[in-house]
Amino acid sequence: MNQLMTAPRPATASRKPTDHRSEGAPMLIHEALARSRQHEAEREARQYRRARSLTAGRRWARLAAWAQRRAQAERERAAAG
Repeated sequence: MNQLMTAPRPATASRKPTDHRSEGAPMLIHEALARSRQHEAEREARQYRRARSLTAGRRWARLAAWAQRRAQAERERAAAG
C-alpha cells in the first residue's frame, strides 16, 4: 500500500528531448554545397537560354531581311521582263 502513496513523477521527466534538426535546423555542409551547386546550375541555364534566344532572334531577323531582299529582286525582275 505504501507504493501507491508515492508522489507522481513530473510530466517532463518521461519526455524525450525533441530532435531539432528536423525542425529547420542548419543544413549539413554537403546539403548546403549541393544546394549552392544547384542554384548556380539553374542560374547558368537561365543565362544560356537568354543568350540562345537572343542569337535566335538575330538569326531570324537576318533571314527575314534576306527573304525581303530576294522577294524585292524577284518583283523587279518580273516587272522588267
